[in-house]
Amino acid sequence: MKLYLMQHGQAEPKEVNADRPLSEQGNREVQAMAEFLQRANIIPEKIFHSGKLRAQQTAEILGRQLSIDALDVIQGINPNDDVNSFAEEVDNLEHDTCLVGHLPFMARLVSCLMNVDIETGLVDFMPASVICMERSQEELWVINWMVRPDLLPS
Repeated sequence: MKLYLMQHGQAEPKEVNADRPLSEQGNREVQAMAEFLQRANIIPEKIFHSGKLRAQQTAEILGRQLSIDALDVIQGINPNDDVNSFAEEVDNLEHDTCLVGHLPFMARLVSCLMNVDIETGLVDFMPASVICMERSQEELWVINWMVRPDLLPS
């Protein structure tokens, strides 16, 4: 089973819009990442997001580009939620899944799944980044790859 962890795209500052929708740059970067995933034939069965507007918009762009209708809000992936309890839920997933969330939660979840202190900072997310993790037959998680939008052609 593969788990795709995506940080939402760049959002408008709170001072500009308290709801923090995606900025124009955020929309472009998320669209570019979605196109990259489509070209690479990376199509998770389900996309979950935190319910915050910027994560929802990111998930919707992914869903449209990848032709995935299964978009749902999931509790427990907000910026400062407890990664240890959520990691137990991740272990129950049976199909390739994408989570669209926030920092520092996403980076902490990677560390938790890798059995490393959650403050270690194994990966350096930036808005619209995607990391692919896979659960081995031994039930251990490994990092397969990570793509950041600054690596994609503009």
